Amino acid sequence: MGMTPSHSDDDLLEQTASGDRRAFQALMDRHARAMLALAQRVSGNPDDAEELVQDAFLKVWTMAPKWRRDGGAQFSTWLYRVVLNGCLDRRRRPAWTGLDDMEELADTSPGAAQQASRRQTRDLILAAMTAIPERQRAALFLHYFSEISAPQAAQVLEVSVAAMEALLIRGKRALKNELMRRGVTTMGDML
Repeated sequence: MGMTPSHSDDDLLEQTASGDRRAFQALMDRHARAMLALAQRVSGNPDDAEELVQDAFLKVWTMAPKWRRDGGAQFSTWLYRVVLNGCLDRRRRPAWTGLDDMEELADTSPGAAQQASRRQTRDLILAAMTAIPERQRAALFLHYFSEISAPQAAQVLEVSVAAMEALLIRGKRALKNELMRRGVTTMGDML
């Protein structure tokens, strides 16, 4: 039987639980891009992000027989939570620097200065975000840098929508203060 977009995540999980690799592939095709985007933003490392998403889908394969359609969360919400938790756990580990992480030679092509400036800004924001409380950081990443709504982000963090809004307000304030502490006084309307 072919997988179509009309198959729900629950249908695909049920088929995956019985060993259907095509159903599992359909789940991956449906969700991998969003999970990779989240993992890249939170981890800050594309290689780690790919590994974290692979780990998350390995969990999907192993937990599929236990999935309950009538459970409290949608599959996508659960998957966002798995990826986010994996990223946060990875960030807590001590950093290891390999040869691939060595400084790159400067790019002198046209537009390189603008790209370098964007990369610098992104790195500065990510560095500042590591200094704010974890729950606020997670709320900012989920709401502003993922393709999910505030209510979905609230479900991922297992908080009410009002608590999510409070986390966003406090997170934006903490990020602004941290950027100012680092000497950044103008960043435009970033958040």
